[in-house]
Amino acid sequence: MTPNVVGRFAFFLCQLLALVLSAGDGLAQTGSLEHSPADVVKRYLALDYKGARLDAMSVETVASYTSWHEEPTWGHVVVTRGFVVAEQYRQWEVIDRLEVVIPVTFQVIGSVYLETAGFVQEAETEEVRFRVKAVKDRWRIVEPMLPPHVGQKRMVNIVREAWVKETDPAKRDRLGALRDELRKVK
Repeated sequence: MTPNVVGRFAFFLCQLLALVLSAGDGLAQTGSLEHSPADVVKRYLALDYKGARLDAMSVETVASYTSWHEEPTWGHVVVTRGFVVAEQYRQWEVIDRLEVVIPVTFQVIGSVYLETAGFVQEAETEEVRFRVKAVKDRWRIVEPMLPPHVGQKRMVNIVREAWVKETDPAKRDRLGALRDELRKVK
């Protein structure tokens, strides 16, 4: 090997090593049993909050956190301000070392009904218990299968995108009204 090739190879190895060391857990497999099952719930809900379950291109990413591969067609989307996952195992119901139930609290502001482009404001705190189980050496959410729980800001953007693409004036008016209504909710 010429000195130039050896130098480039050494540079490549140093770059690869730096990437691996800086990534830490970032390169670890999703849902590894070495990590907390609460991490799987947090990652799944963070994607859901961003609207990943409403986007055909992102659905596969969310599916890697669950034991099911397909979801029903949901007629509505729950709009939230945020969620809190119980991270401490003392807050969980431990079934055994490979299965736990983790409580999550959502700050719900209401629901958007997709067929009618309607919004029903229902401010409440919703507690949901996520059953997480080891499936093929990975933590997976096994239940419940909830309708999408999307953040308010993201839902406004989704409705705005639909409004921009809509050509039917009546539907466009409904989407505009829905967008305005979602923006006003405090």
